[in-house]
Amino acid sequence: MPTYLDHNATTPTDPRVLEAMLPYLSGPYANPSSLHRYGRAARDAVEQARAQVAALAGADAGQVVFTSGGTEANNLAVHGVASGAPRGRLLYSAIEHPCIDEPMRALADAGWPVETIAVDRDARIDIDAYGRQLSEAPVRLVSCMVANNETGTVQDTARLAGMAQEAGVVFHADAVQAAGKLALSFQQWGLQLMTLSAHKIFGPKGAGALVVDRGLDLVPQLRGGGQERGLRAGTENVAGIVGFGEAAALAVAELETRRARWLALRTRLEDALGGLPGVRPLAVNAPRTPNTLQFTVPGIHSATLLGLLDQKGYAVSSGSACASGSDEASPVLLAMGLSNDEALCAIRVSLGLGNTEQEIDGFVATLKQLLASMGLAMPAVVGA
Repeated sequence: MPTYLDHNATTPTDPRVLEAMLPYLSGPYANPSSLHRYGRAARDAVEQARAQVAALAGADAGQVVFTSGGTEANNLAVHGVASGAPRGRLLYSAIEHPCIDEPMRALADAGWPVETIAVDRDARIDIDAYGRQLSEAPVRLVSCMVANNETGTVQDTARLAGMAQEAGVVFHADAVQAAGKLALSFQQWGLQLMTLSAHKIFGPKGAGALVVDRGLDLVPQLRGGGQERGLRAGTENVAGIVGFGEAAALAVAELETRRARWLALRTRLEDALGGLPGVRPLAVNAPRTPNTLQFTVPGIHSATLLGLLDQKGYAVSSGSACASGSDEASPVLLAMGLSNDEALCAIRVSLGLGNTEQEIDGFVATLKQLLASMGLAMPAVVGA
């Protein structure tokens, strides 16, 4: 039976989520903007999901704007702020997902001054450098992910947002990889914008959200019928939103159970990898999401190792699935100070609800065999 260890790329839809969605795939099919009883039923379902997603984010329901996913939400955050602000500097961490990096690059091409924020070897924000950048006014927006999709590194988002607030700067947090793994608090962290995605928390693809502070003047990027407080036009994806809401509710209810399970499995994996030749785990000195472990095997290209593991029935990745078609080294790992060759040898394991100790042990045994076949044999034990 194949073993799926790539949950940071996407997660399987929880059967309980699918069960919640099914009635809205075949039953209450009305447009939630319609005023008749069928429309009101669809609207009620959307609003219930909005409250569930808000609870996941630590926000008010009225702050949740539904989108088609994390990419759209991130683009709305970046372009929505830039479209309504006088031109000023835009800051984002050097380890952001491509759906932040690309909008920022587009704005740079349009003449905006855009800067990246440096990170250390464990992918943590360089606080001193960040503080200096904030002090050089005017800064219009800071965007920093809560947890990195490749290494799992968790930032001190409350501190970063607080520094931005003191400087009078809008702060956006991409929480796509943190949701369901960490407790989120949009309000207590002092955020103005937060991105979420359903398919990373065992919900459906095609549903996401941008949490928006009511006092923020955000310019819509999709215009039309005025849905979602006028910030995201288009008929709501009712079934997807209902699934998002159910996945969010389950993530909140089961957070501690899931965290403990994943941490135990990740620790088991880390301990076992420590005995394999040439394997070097990354970001081990930083707080990380409990389900994520990235490591390098210098001298063995990740594409080669991924292909061999896939043949053996193990699905892992080299980093962001959205950039996996590229032969270039991960910008995240390069920003952490790895050489190009080291970065090209990285493997990411990300755990989900169904993974077991037996699967972890099987993965390690298979990896050991593959490394031995490539000439990386285990050292001899003295006295054996």
